[in-house]
Amino acid sequence: MESSDGLAVTLHEAHPGTTIVDDLGTWLTSALDDADAWDLPRGTVAPATDALCAAVQQYRGDLVLVSPEVGWGVVPATRSGRLFQDEMGTLNSRLAATCETVVLVVAGLPLPLKSDNPKTDDDSGSDFR
Repeated sequence: MESSDGLAVTLHEAHPGTTIVDDLGTWLTSALDDADAWDLPRGTVAPATDALCAAVQQYRGDLVLVSPEVGWGVVPATRSGRLFQDEMGTLNSRLAATCETVVLVVAGLPLPLKSDNPKTDDDSGSDFR
């Protein structure tokens, strides 16, 4: 995608197979760049994040979103770093509320955080492997 609004537009139609968005950190950086928002208050990119969240919520195909976890590290020293961390955390939280399944991957191991609609094809009751 060349601009941050391209992703929301693309997600308005289901695509065959599984759609993978890798990664939302790059998308958010583009949204902040497009809005020239690095020195503006938090929430300046809300129209772009609102559009993305709405597109994800209405998406009818299989969708995998890859996103950085930003809340476990050191608080960035720069204003732009703190802005990115805050906006990314807010976006991750909003998308986690919308998505049926949320998995945190640490050291290559999937840690299920949420599953509204688990597929069960073994005795464990989980599709996380």
